[in-house]
Amino acid sequence: QVQLVESGGGLVQAGGSLRLSCAASGRRFSSYVMGWFRQAPGKMREFVGVISWNGGSTYYADSVKGRFTISRDNAKNTVDLQMNSLKPEDTAVYYCGATTRGLVSSRLEYDYWGQGTQVTVSS
Repeated sequence: QVQLVESGGGLVQAGGSLRLSCAASGRRFSSYVMGWFRQAPGKMREFVGVISWNGGSTYYADSVKGRFTISRDNAKNTVDLQMNSLKPEDTAVYYCGATTRGLVSSRLEYDYWGQGTQVTVSS
């Protein structure tokens, strides 16, 4: 059982950077694989990236690869998403999720979600 709260969203110009954070409360945070997803208006929630329970492995959607970086600090129960070279197409509500099902990319395979934080990239 975990509770997740995202923060750090806001308005940024194209080419800028933003760092999102997901704070977790739970007894076994380090046992969860943590993912980041995003959802634009009128669209399905889509995979952004995922990090293994020990931070040793990360995978990213092709659309963000090379620009976004996921990290986690199990001692602080936090997962961050560093977003660089932002594009207007990155505009969405960003969610962190937790799963016990491994390094999965499907939104249907995540067990817990935060409330989301809005990221708006202006052109």
